[in-house]
Formats: sequence, structure tokens, C-alpha cells
Amino acid sequence: MSALMQTGDEPVRAVEDAEARVCALLVERGRLKAEDLARAERLLLEASDSRLTTLLTRLGLVSERDLAGAWAETLQLPLLNLKDAPDVPPETALSVRFMKQYHVVPLVETEALVQIAVADPGDGYVAHAVQLACLRPVSLVVAARADADDLIERWFGTGRSALGTIVEGLEGEGGEASGDDDIEHLRDLASEAPVIRLVNLLIQRAVEARASDIHIEPFENRLKVRYRIDGVLHEVEAPPASSTAAVISRIKIMARMNIAERRLPQDGRIQLRVQGKELDLRVSCIPTSFGESVVMRILDRGSVVLDFDSLGFDAHSLPEFLKVLERPNGILLVTGPTGSGKTTTLYTALSKINTPEQKIITVEDPVEYQLEGINQMQVKPAIGLDFAGALRAIVRQDPDVIMIGEMRDLETCKIAIQSALTGHMVLSTLHTNSAAGGLTRLLDMGVEDYLIASTVNAIMAQRLVRRLDPASAEAYVPLPELVAELGLDQLTDERPLKLYRARPSAENPSGFRGRIAIIEQLTMNDALRRLLMQHADASDIERAAREGGMHTMYEDGLRKALAGLTTVEEVLRVTQDE
Repeated sequence: MSALMQTGDEPVRAVEDAEARVCALLVERGRLKAEDLARAERLLLEASDSRLTTLLTRLGLVSERDLAGAWAETLQLPLLNLKDAPDVPPETALSVRFMKQYHVVPLVETEALVQIAVADPGDGYVAHAVQLACLRPVSLVVAARADADDLIERWFGTGRSALGTIVEGLEGEGGEASGDDDIEHLRDLASEAPVIRLVNLLIQRAVEARASDIHIEPFENRLKVRYRIDGVLHEVEAPPASSTAAVISRIKIMARMNIAERRLPQDGRIQLRVQGKELDLRVSCIPTSFGESVVMRILDRGSVVLDFDSLGFDAHSLPEFLKVLERPNGILLVTGPTGSGKTTTLYTALSKINTPEQKIITVEDPVEYQLEGINQMQVKPAIGLDFAGALRAIVRQDPDVIMIGEMRDLETCKIAIQSALTGHMVLSTLHTNSAAGGLTRLLDMGVEDYLIASTVNAIMAQRLVRRLDPASAEAYVPLPELVAELGLDQLTDERPLKLYRARPSAENPSGFRGRIAIIEQLTMNDALRRLLMQHADASDIERAAREGGMHTMYEDGLRKALAGLTTVEEVLRVTQDE
């Protein structure tokens, strides 16, 4: 049994010491802000009946899962993984009321030992009480509070999860009624407590899972909910189909959309605080065959790190990019598909050149993050303010740098080129698969070749690959056949060659944490300008760029795989169309 379970003054100090180490670990790992910890410590002086870690979760300053992981690491205890839990509960003398009150659940009971999963291993009373009730020594496993509660409900309750319990209340509130033809009834239903708790739970679970997007998709007989975690979609537990109208209406009300309009696409925004994080949720709603499909993109303003190293720039790509960025005029384009981190790269570039001597204006749709000292403008097509109209007004504001969210049409391209020709630095994005494809895309849009040649300084293409969790990544020596096939021996002088793979753990089932960009930068030179004037295709332009020293995304990805930042499989997954 842990020393934290004893009685008297010493264990109190032991608990406080363990909590201090847990909080320090959370701050060190970036899971808790130092200022939030200081605020909780001040409030703790007024709440004499509470403990610091309990107060942190109650205030929403840290997630239950992060706290459980920190407790497990600090006390060197195992962490509960629900997938590994037995299908059948052990016979136990503990009451369900006790388990629910203290968020504790027995996992194994033998004649010699009782193993329990606890949400708060710092509470010595719980383990002491279990030992007295079972008359056997107790060993601890740390569990996130939601996991402990789900296991209690599955084994000793009705078998429903936390979401299922809310749904039961929803049905009791009239959730089964369609309400599709009665907007007022739908509005009332979306304002009921069960629906509010249900939507809040979906958002909270997405934040805990580090999801970047929440997809809520109605089908004929069910409602599907999926989270995009590190770029990959994962289906999760969803409410029943009968709650579709209420759930989607609740989201539309939160995003200030028109819930009566279900025939046209709508966009909205939700600002809220979840687990101590200031979140912006960008909401998109489109009509489908069986209702409205909603996607919420989660933008965590507090966790955005506008730093080139963390984005994936290295000693080869960063100096060349900064050299182009420091030019007084011309166009710098960042290309890639939706969700490839183009805007974050541009924001990082703007933060780098944001000085009192520079006047920077952006035109975006929408403005994703607020940047101090930069004038940001959001287009509003509904009132006739599009990219082209905004750009015409901006050039009269005497800017030094202009950032355009996306070059979507010929008119926007022409104004951007005119701005570059008259002494402005223009940054923008394009939707193309490669850097060389950016040049041919501009030609396809109708821009004259000589204008492209005289204004475009560089085009950078990027993709996002999942970053290996450094705490669990495992090195291995690749087979000679794989080395030869991928040409790995030509990319590094290190011997023996090593690659890395993800090793799932209870704390991180995927073995990945976050994403990193793989990059290729095409910097214009005379040879490329000649090919452009000849309207050469993208493959010829790329071949000439590689002869001039350009590394492709594929090569950059393999270098990052050799450095242990990602896996070869990830690189192949995002570049297999190249």
C-alpha cells in the first residue's frame, strides 16, 4: 500500500509533496499554464475543504486524462486503459454508491490482493477504506475520472456510458420527437439541459483527445461522430439518430446560425473555455440527404506556437525561406491541400517580420488567430466584400506586407501581382499538390507568364505528418531492401541507419503526438523562369528545381523519419500521390 494511505500529519505533507510534483510535471509538459496553477493555489487558500489537483479539474484548468497520466508517472503506478479492462467485473464487497462517490472501481480481487482503479490516488482515505472493507492489501491503478465512471456504469449500473446516460435524460425530455417542422419546439429542445450536456461532452472529449476537428454526420438510421486526431479520422461513440435534430440545432444556436435555414450551407463561430483552454470553434454546416452535416474545427489559441522549428523547418529549409521572406517585394506562395498547415506557416512568417517599421495587413476568410500588431481583415461575401474588393482597399492603406488568405480567382491574382510590382511583399496560399504545380496553376488561372516570372519569388509546398511521441518511440534497423528501395543511405552519413516506429501506450494509444510539416521550397531562378515562359509542365519545372538544389517533400519526410521525428509509413501515406 502507498505511503499516501497512512494517517497523521506526515501523510498530509506527503500528499502535498506528491501534488506539487504532479503540478510541476503538468506545467513542464505544457498541460497546465503556470499562471493558471498560481490562480488555483490562491483559490485553494479560500477552499479549505479541497485539494489542489481536485481544484484544477473542477476549474477546468487541466484535463482528467492529463492529470491521471501525471499521477501515474509521479507515483510510478500503472495507468488504466479501458480496452484492457476485463469483460466481467470481479465479485466485490464494495457498494456501488461508494464507487460512484469516490470514482473507484475494483479490477482484480484475489485471496491475497485487491487491485483498484482510482481517479485520485492522492486521497489515502479511499484505499484505506477498501482495505478495511475487503480485509486484504490494496494495489492502485490510476484512471481518468471519466474512465472510472464509465467502467462502474458498464459493470455495476445500466451498462450505459456517460454519453448514454445523458441520452436517457434527453429521451425523457422529449428527445424522440422529431420537431423538424416546428422551429420553436426545436429551439426549446436544443435549450434543454440534456442536449446542452450532450454537446458539451462531445466537445470536451474532442479536446481531451487532442482532436483538430469534430465531424457530426447524419445518416438514414444513425448519427455518426468522428474526431480528426493528428490528421486521421477516428469514429467515436455517438448519440442515437433520434437526437440528430436537437444536437445539430444546439450547435447552430451556439454558433449564432439560423436554425430555421436547413437548405443552404452556413458558417459560424463558437468561443468557449474548455479545461482551461480558450477555444475558437469554426463551424461549417451543409445540407445532406439525411439532415445537416456539421464540422467544427477546433482552434486552441493558447497552444499555437508560431515557431519555425516546431513547424518542421530545419537547417536546410529555414535559411532559404527566411532569405525569401526578407525581400522587400514579390510574392511568396505556400501550397498544399486543405488542412496542411498553410495558414499557420504564413502566420509564423508574419510574426517573424512583424516589427514597428513594417505595416502588415491581412485579408482572410476567416481570421483564424489574432496577431498583435497586425491589421487583420475578414472577407464578407454576403455584403459584397470579397478578396478582390478588400485588396483594392488595402493597397490604399500604404502597407509594406500583404497577406491574402487564398488566391481563388484571376482578379485576386492580378491585384496581388500589381501590388508586388509596386513594391509590396505579398504572401498567399494556393491549393496545389506540389511547389512546381503552383506555377502551372497560376498559368491555368489565366495569369500572364511574364507577370508570374517577374513577381513570384518562391513557392513552398507542405504536408503534415504525425509526429512520433518521443516518450515511446522505438528505434529499429531497417532491412537492406528497404534502404535500397527508398535510397535512405544517400540521405544521411549516420551508420548504422536507424528508423523509428510508434509504440502505443496506455497514456497514448496511437504512439503519435501532434504533427510536423514536410516541406519543399522552389525558389525562382533564371532556368525556372525560362521554363515558365515556355509553359513547361510541372514535372519539367520540378526536375529543373531539383537540379538547382531543391529537396522534395518526399526527401524531406525521409530525412525527418531518419531523425526520429516521424515514421516512413507516415511519409509514404501523405506523399504517395507524388
